Order: sequence, then C-alpha cells, then structure tokens
Amino acid sequence: MHLSTILRSPLLDRAGERLGRVEDLIVRLADGGYPPVTGLKARIGGRDLFVPADRIATLEPGAVRLSGEKLSLGRFERRAGEVLLAQDVLGRKLVNVEAEPPSLVTAHEIELACIDGWWRVVGVDPATRAQLRRLLPRPLKGKVADRPFLDWTDLEPFVGHVPTARLRFSHRKLANLHPAEIADLVEAASHDEGEELIEAVGQDRELEADVFEELDEHHQLEFIRERPDAQVAAVIARMAADDAADLIVEIEQERRARILALLPPAQRLQIEGLLGYNPSTAGGLMSPEFIAIAEEQTAAAALERVRASEIAPETLTTVLLNDAEGKLSGSIAVVTLLRADAQAPLASLAEHEPVSVHTDADLPEVARTMTDYNLVMLAVVDEHECVVGVVTVDDVLELTLPSGWRRRFGLVRD
Repeated sequence: MHLSTILRSPLLDRAGERLGRVEDLIVRLADGGYPPVTGLKARIGGRDLFVPADRIATLEPGAVRLSGEKLSLGRFERRAGEVLLAQDVLGRKLVNVEAEPPSLVTAHEIELACIDGWWRVVGVDPATRAQLRRLLPRPLKGKVADRPFLDWTDLEPFVGHVPTARLRFSHRKLANLHPAEIADLVEAASHDEGEELIEAVGQDRELEADVFEELDEHHQLEFIRERPDAQVAAVIARMAADDAADLIVEIEQERRARILALLPPAQRLQIEGLLGYNPSTAGGLMSPEFIAIAEEQTAAAALERVRASEIAPETLTTVLLNDAEGKLSGSIAVVTLLRADAQAPLASLAEHEPVSVHTDADLPEVARTMTDYNLVMLAVVDEHECVVGVVTVDDVLELTLPSGWRRRFGLVRD
C-alpha cells in the first residue's frame, strides 16, 4: 500500500462516522528489518492528536477506521526516536547502499505492507511517476502504474532537518562502504545532506578521517568551516600526514596556526615538515610514513617491523634498507620477505640499486619514474641520499587525472 493513499484520508470511528483526517504515519526505526507503524498523527477538531497503533482497526487506501467505543486521544507530541513518514522521509534523500556504486535516491513514495499483524515500511519508490501519484486527486492515484520498489533494508535514511527526533544512519551499513564511496555520496548531496553523512560516519572517528581524505578540497573546507578548531584538529589528527598537510595548507593562515597547535607534537612536526616543500614536488607529495631498516638485519626482523607498523596496508608494500651511514641502499617488496627464509640477511634479498627521486623532483619526473620501473611506491631522498618519505601511486594518479575524475555518474536518482 502506498503512503500517499493514506495521507489526508478520513479518520473514522468504529461506526464509520468521520472524526477527522490522517496527517501522517509514525514509525520507530530499528537497527534492522522493516520499521513498524506505531501510530498516526491525526487532525481532529482543529487539533493534532496522537492515535496509537493498537487503536487502529483497519488501515486501507482512502480511510482509517478506529476500534473501541470511546475516543481518548492525547495531543500529538513527537517522542525521541519517532519518525513521521510524510514529514521526515517522503521527498527526502536516502542512500541505497546495495547499489553499485552506492547512490542517493529520493523517496517519492513510501511502500507499506502488513506483516504478522503489523503495518511496516517495506520500501520506497524513487521514480518520478511516484511523485505524480502523490499530486493526483485520490480517485486518480490508482491510475499510476506500480513498479518494483527499493527494499527498505537496502537503504539508509537521513533527515537532518528534524530537530527533536534526529533520524540517523545506523552506521552499520555505511561501515560496509569504502570511504571513497561515502565521499562520492557526500559530494553528490546537498550541503545539509552531506553534513548528515559526515556526522553519521563521525560515530567511527577513523572512518570519518578516511572519508575526509577522500573528499575533494572544496568539500573538505566546506565541512570544516563551521566546526570548532578542536573538532577540526581531532579529524586531522587521524588523517595520514600527507593528506593532513594538503588540507591544512588550504586553511587561512591564522586558523591554520591554531589548529596545528592542537595536534599531537609528533604529528605536528611531520606536517610542518611537509609544509616546507613545494606541493607540486616529490617533497610535497610524499608521506613520511615508511619502514626503513638496517641492511644487516634479517627477513624475520623486517617482517616483525611490518607486523608492528600502523602504516596503511596499501602504503606498506615495500621495506627500504639503510646502510651504515643511514643512506638508502636497497629495497625489498613485502611479498619477497614473506617468501624468504626467516634468517636470510636483507642484503641478500634486496634490490641494490633502489629507485628514488629527490625532494625537488617535479610531478612529471615522479610519474615517469614510477611508470618506467612499475612502482606503486617510490622513495624520496634528501640531499644526503637519506629517505625522508615515499610517494604512492594513488597520490600521483589523483594529480595527473583530469579534474573531477572520481565523480561517478548515477549517484543521485530522482
């Protein structure tokens, strides 16, 4: 049954006499399954009243009939956790987490079904023809053809405009998406919808930081503009140092200093070091997070360093070797370490002419070097040939592909 066929329909007593009209249906969301209708908001005698679900005898297109001899209804007041389907969800955006890629859809119609004696929300119709059904007079609503709707359990609703009963993402479904997919949704949404998405992923601070890393510069600045400095610093503190430096450099100088002062000392030093390089050079592109180990160590010692490291797995593909003077002397793929004898000396496993660039190498040189040697990670050295960072292939791609390359079509369905 369509929600639009219930809204503004007559509210009848047990004898079939008209008492008023139905203004909205009330549901309570749960972590899973189809949300049950817990009552309705009715307009009776010029007042908005609450009708509990146990007083509803029949719910059908065109009329709602109540049970019982007496009518004792309280004035409607929204309670915590309650959602009004017409006011809060109808015409609003939801996230279809099961789509490929995940997309924003508009709930032009809400579908209800009676399951085990309870009316429940089972899906939404995002097609524009469903919006037409809502606008047509009641006798003509049935002329609009029905088509398969999106199952509610595949969706994540958000309506940040509800002040007293904020409807949040469960985060459980969002956590299954890649941060880049969430970032795409944020960029495709309106500002308020994007804020709601960011707030939802903020339940997981690490995920929030990962999403911020994936946002483009415009949206990063948009979503930190109104946040207090302490909140911005908390997000930046969880970001990779190179991504954090890219964001901080775009913040106005006075605020930049305040935010840097709130960061943990070790990370602040890393970021300030990166800010000293031209952003279009290897020094500006590099991440200071890498593993370098003395070449006289064994494969077992190198693998133990890998296991103990908190460096992102996609970055930690290669272990670098230092000679006695601390200079770059070789490199070993982590896969090679896994295949080697545990006690094998690193010097016997390494590529002894490691590929590297200096901090002042420009982007074309970095890209050309990585392409020529089929590298996913490139060491960056200073004037003393000591490693100061690494450039990863994703950072190069982000700068060499055309603007807007990540935007995926079909993220919004109206």
